[in-house]
Amino acid sequence: MMPARDDGGVSLEAAAGGVGLFSLLQPIVALPDAEVVGYEALARWPSPGVDPAAVFAHAARTGRLDTLDRSCIGAAIESGVRAGVPNGAMLAVNCEPNSVYSGRDDDALLDRAADAFAIVFELTERSLLQQPAALLAKAAAIRDDGFVVALDDVGANAESLALLDVLAPEIVKLDWQLIQRHTRRHQSQTLAAILAYHERTGAVILAEGIETVEHLERAMAVGATLGQGYLYGHPHSPTPAEVAAIRPRPMPLSGHHFGWPTPAESPRSPFDLLSTDWTRTVRTARKEVLTAFSRHIERQAADIVDPAMILTALQHGHNLTPATRHRYERLAVTAPLVAILGHDVGPRPAPGVRGVDLDSADPLCLEWTVVTLGPRTASALIAREHDPGADPRDDDRLFDFVLTYDRTLVAAVTRLLLARIH
Repeated sequence: MMPARDDGGVSLEAAAGGVGLFSLLQPIVALPDAEVVGYEALARWPSPGVDPAAVFAHAARTGRLDTLDRSCIGAAIESGVRAGVPNGAMLAVNCEPNSVYSGRDDDALLDRAADAFAIVFELTERSLLQQPAALLAKAAAIRDDGFVVALDDVGANAESLALLDVLAPEIVKLDWQLIQRHTRRHQSQTLAAILAYHERTGAVILAEGIETVEHLERAMAVGATLGQGYLYGHPHSPTPAEVAAIRPRPMPLSGHHFGWPTPAESPRSPFDLLSTDWTRTVRTARKEVLTAFSRHIERQAADIVDPAMILTALQHGHNLTPATRHRYERLAVTAPLVAILGHDVGPRPAPGVRGVDLDSADPLCLEWTVVTLGPRTASALIAREHDPGADPRDDDRLFDFVLTYDRTLVAAVTRLLLARIH
């Protein structure tokens, strides 16, 4: 079989192995004065026919995504050093959500770059929810190394919006279509969700795709304080005069300030969260009451215009009735992620639904959690067996529970469940 090739005649096989890889730098500017504060490093190959998205897709198919991602990060740093980007200037490097992160302890080049630049890791929009546990671990490792997390192309798909409060990015990069196209109903809903996140957290909004004064006006109108686009420069190798004009700005506050857990925080289950930072009145009710609340949360996930994730931990597979399977199958048609966790639930409990088999010793097997989180909805039922020794098949048994609409708490619960989805 002939190796896959792009239309420029360069082998994708070679490109996916990093052959010919280099980085170009595109200016990032402060708005509205257009003062350059740093650069985004973009992976390129010598032939203009090589599509970076196709290269990454081929690397993922052939098991070389981790290696290619590390090569791109290295090329990005080297391009900043070679260009003479001044100390403290922003250097944004793209990284794949599902690749393994090599931190400062294992990467001497990255360690040196940390002392020279304000490094921002941009999580690309590709396959954000393919491996949620790996994504969360990567974001945690990036922050533990003192770097900033940006979420790229927010608004391009439902996954990025649904994950805003879970990943808590310090920088939100607006998809170029939100800036270049006239605002329609769906776009206005997306922008409203992003602005609400900005209002809750103080996260920085960076608008991509600014090519005209009209685009700049739209970017400013939706709260962007940083911008990129051809109006300010194409990806290129900057001249000494250009880098000399850079005026570094303070970096955004860490995501720890708006919901991301610190390394010392390690609750084992959603119910454990209630005894940490949140003071909630815990009530006790029988199973039939909690069943009604769980249906209410499921209806919220089904009725909203902007799709939301819905995840449930239902203790054991014998609680997964045909009716429940059918409801979650229907939810999976539009939701960016639907998952059921429990002992003996199987890897695919219903079409489109991800299953997570829990060890019987997992504390989640004593709990009942239903959570939905999206741009316009956030609710969770967090419950634990009142009598852990009760017969698990007894429909009259008691649960201690909290029903919450606190978005920060709901995001924390979602994060705990996602961390079990590999």
